[in-house]
Amino acid sequence: MKSEIRDSTIASLSERVRKRGYTKYLTGMRLVKLRGFSDREIRFDFPVTALIGPNGAGKTTILGAAGLIYDSVPPRRFFAKSGAYDDSMRGWRIEYELIDRDRPGSPASVGRTASYLKAKWNRDAVKREVVISGIGRTLPASERKDTYRFIGGDFTGVREVAFSKEVVDAVENILGKAAANYLQVDADSQGKSSIYAVRSADDEDQNYSEFHFGAGEASIIRIVSRVEEASSGSLLLIEEIENGLHPVATRRLVEYLIDVARRKSCQVIFTTHSNDALAPLPTEAVWSTYRGRLTQGKLDVAALRTLTGQVDAQLALFTEDEFAALFAEVTLRAYCQAKNYEFAGIEIHSLGGAAPARDHTRFHNANPLRRFRVAALLDGDKRNEDGYESREITDPSDTTDTPGEGRADLVYGPGDGHPEATVFEDIQGSLDIVGNLLGKLTLALQLDTPMQSRVRASIEERNRTNRDIHLIFGQIGEDLDFLAESLVQRAFLSTWANAFPEKVAAVWDPCSSLFVRKSTS
Repeated sequence: MKSEIRDSTIASLSERVRKRGYTKYLTGMRLVKLRGFSDREIRFDFPVTALIGPNGAGKTTILGAAGLIYDSVPPRRFFAKSGAYDDSMRGWRIEYELIDRDRPGSPASVGRTASYLKAKWNRDAVKREVVISGIGRTLPASERKDTYRFIGGDFTGVREVAFSKEVVDAVENILGKAAANYLQVDADSQGKSSIYAVRSADDEDQNYSEFHFGAGEASIIRIVSRVEEASSGSLLLIEEIENGLHPVATRRLVEYLIDVARRKSCQVIFTTHSNDALAPLPTEAVWSTYRGRLTQGKLDVAALRTLTGQVDAQLALFTEDEFAALFAEVTLRAYCQAKNYEFAGIEIHSLGGAAPARDHTRFHNANPLRRFRVAALLDGDKRNEDGYESREITDPSDTTDTPGEGRADLVYGPGDGHPEATVFEDIQGSLDIVGNLLGKLTLALQLDTPMQSRVRASIEERNRTNRDIHLIFGQIGEDLDFLAESLVQRAFLSTWANAFPEKVAAVWDPCSSLFVRKSTS
């Protein structure tokens, strides 16, 4: 599902951060010492930031650190001390870079520090509204301690408050259902104790309170209402944003928060285990954390489970993008079949860029406790680029792991650019050279043999007119009665792999020693 947030909106928000066009904004932190982190930095290059990682990796630690420098967040909210049991807090220190233009003539960015020396936090706190949505927001009303006053057949609220149009519109968009009849019911005139309810003016049988809400329903109303009440320039911190939500609702909620960042100049930081929450965000808006490390860039949650050893794999392979992952799957399957290697134990994941693929590969391989090796497939243009030279994977702790060929940590796709270009150009240029190539491609496209002429015509037309090679397989699909782009991609790749086995071998031979031979028994 494509995000409803326009690319121009994403670009505009990123540019605003780059130009420091905010009155209040947290631009970055350095975790000098904090729980499992030591001398780690994180930058907030986009106003909506996602933190991903396995349980216990430090996502909530980063979330709390972001709020700690602001005066509206008491340190005990995220970093309470329990006597001698928390003596490890001594020496904790966080350094901040932030924008605070409350006073005329103040600099574009200022530095602040928060540290725990002996018995309490010392911080140069800055004034800013911070809205925290913890995981308690999804707790059912029947399990909350503050809702006992609402229980009883004769209960009547002291006050009923209708939600604003902004809240109603956002809730309807996220949940995909009417929200005009939602109310906040207060048990006291100050609104200190309240629940939500639905009251229909036309049908009393449609009335129900939060005691009968779904967890996601109440969570969305609670988040949206608090966000809309927040002042412009606020910092919004949300724990496990997907809790209780359908994947579609999760994606829509993040899209809503991006829009909030645009129209209210708010900054949002949330933790998640959901790929759907990451989908609307640019790669620079995602940070992953595991084993005390922070890495910027989109990292598929399944890939993160692989990195942290939560899957049983013989080898993991990281790629730059989704097409490269499909290229790896199709060509590596053909290669393993030809060379008698096991394919089933290979995990393949797209990491959203060459640098993340390289960095995660090398960080994982450097871990002496790793359970399997990792290699990265990069586009051909990285072959001769500084910093992307291939290295040999070794394991000093394993005396049987002798150096040799076929242990490259980085391998490169065919050609000197994007793999899409090489695959398309090789097939287009060989339609009349390689035996029955056109017929095999047509069958791979799940088309009847008489469709060969249309397949050829589409290839020749797109060869002349295509201006973005990443779109070419989708364009060919449109020409052929709207075949799915994924089907066209797979058909071209499988046809290419079978027609050019020597080019497939040139990609995978450099890491061939990482593969496992099939058992002969």
